[in-house]
Amino acid sequence: MKKKAKTLILSALAVATGAQALLAATVGVSWARFQEERWVTDEKALEERLEELGHRLLTADARGSSTRQAADIEGLLARGVDVLLVVGHDTQAVIPAVQRALDDGVPVIAYERQIKHPDVTYVGFDPVLVGRAQARALLEVQPDGNYVLIKGGQQDQYAHGTYQGQMDEIGPLVEDGTIDIIAEQWTTDWKPEVAQANMENIITAQGDRIDAVLCSNDGMASGVVAAMEQAGLVGLPLSGQDGDVAAVNRIARGSQTMTAWKDVRVLGRRAADLADAIAKGKDLASLPGATTFTDEELGIEQLAFPLDPTTITANNLELMIEAGWVTREQVCRGVPPGTAEICES
Repeated sequence: MKKKAKTLILSALAVATGAQALLAATVGVSWARFQEERWVTDEKALEERLEELGHRLLTADARGSSTRQAADIEGLLARGVDVLLVVGHDTQAVIPAVQRALDDGVPVIAYERQIKHPDVTYVGFDPVLVGRAQARALLEVQPDGNYVLIKGGQQDQYAHGTYQGQMDEIGPLVEDGTIDIIAEQWTTDWKPEVAQANMENIITAQGDRIDAVLCSNDGMASGVVAAMEQAGLVGLPLSGQDGDVAAVNRIARGSQTMTAWKDVRVLGRRAADLADAIAKGKDLASLPGATTFTDEELGIEQLAFPLDPTTITANNLELMIEAGWVTREQVCRGVPPGTAEICES
C-alpha cells in the first residue's frame, strides 16, 4: 500500500468514533528469534494489551535469519499491518526492510533492540543502563582482579549498548590496572550453547585465573555456569539480564550473582500503547516518557521511550515474587538449606 493510501487509513482511524473504528488497526511484530523464554512473555503482554485497546496482532519469527526477517516484514506489509514493531536480528541489515515499510506509510517501532533510523521510534529497556547495573553488581562483590566478558550478538545494537554500559563502569578500573580483562567474546545470536563453548575455551586458556564473568544475559549465563561447573569453578561472580526463571533460581542457589531484571510485561504494554497512539493519530513526542536518543556519529536523532532495569541479587528476590514474575517455589526449587534466606521462610 502506498504512503498516501496508508496515511488516509490512519487518519480515518484517528477521527472515526466507536469501537468498530479501532478494531481495524492491525499491529505486526517481526521477532528476531522467538525461541528465548522472554519473548513469549513479551508477546503475551503485547497481545493482551492490544486486545484491550481493540486492536489485533500479527507476528512472524525470523528464527535468527536476517534474510528471513526481511521476507517476514514484506509478508506483514502484504497482510496490511497499520503499525510495525521490529525486534531486529541484525539491526543494521534490517534497515532496508524497515525503509520499505516507512515508504509504504507504515510507522515503525523498534522494540527492545534499537534500529538507528530517524523515522523509527524506539521502545525498550535502556541497554546502557543494563550494562552499568551488571558491572556495578559485580564490582560490589569483586572490585578487582581478572574479568571475563561474555557479550551478546555482535550484529545487535543492544549487545553493543550493554557492552558500553559495562565499560562505563569498569573501563576506568581497567585503565588503572585494578581490573584486567583477560578474555572477551561476542556470542552468536546470544545462544547459550555458543556462550558455553566460548567459556569452555576461555577456561582452557585461563584456568583458575578467572575472578568474575560479566555476562550480558541470563540465557548465556546458563551456558557459562555449565562450563564453569564442568571445570569445578563454582560460585564465581556472574551477571545476567532479563530475569529468566532459571536465572532467578541460580541466584538463590548462589551460582549467579545478579540479573538486570526487565519486566517485559511493562514493555509489551508500553509498545501496545504506542501503537494505539499511532492509530489514533496522536503525537508520540508529547507522550509521557518520550525522550530523544542522539547518535552524533550518524548525525541522527531518534524518538525513544527507554525503560529502566531493576538490579536483582539474592538480597531482593522478594521483589520479583511480589510482582508476580516468579513464584517462591520457582525461586527456591532445589536450593540447599541455609543457602538463601528467602527460601528459609
